[in-house]
Amino acid sequence: MREIIYKPIGLIRTPFKELSLVPMQSIKARNIDGYIEIYPEYAEGLKDLEGFSHLIILFHMHKVKDFSLIVKPEISSEMRGVFSTRSPKRPNPIGFTVVKLIKIESLIISIRGVDMLDSTPLIDIKPYIPESDSISKAKIGWLSNLNLFCF
Repeated sequence: MREIIYKPIGLIRTPFKELSLVPMQSIKARNIDGYIEIYPEYAEGLKDLEGFSHLIILFHMHKVKDFSLIVKPEISSEMRGVFSTRSPKRPNPIGFTVVKLIKIESLIISIRGVDMLDSTPLIDIKPYIPESDSISKAKIGWLSNLNLFCF
């Protein structure tokens, strides 16, 4: 199998300096502000981004050193397969979150809803498009037995 190598396009800045302080569920981070520092060579890629209210952020969870195929999520009393969870302990520690775009000034993108460690390497940014990215009748597996709004 070939190795896949990604080059970060910037850094995500958040108030979370230690892993233990990072919210384990993105719903707990809805009102937490941060910003993205885009590396200068990617500046042109920001063209037209300011027209979107939300962004999909893909990032490398650079402090995750191992993984487990079976994990115990914070919101479950049972062990689960890692691919049925959002656990950071994954074979490829790629993070995904949707954030609110506050503003863009030069190479700085101000965002709200950060749930990652400070100085996290940014892999990619994509616009969130509700008509495309939201599925109204999606099944949520084992999570359907929980009250997800108890956070």
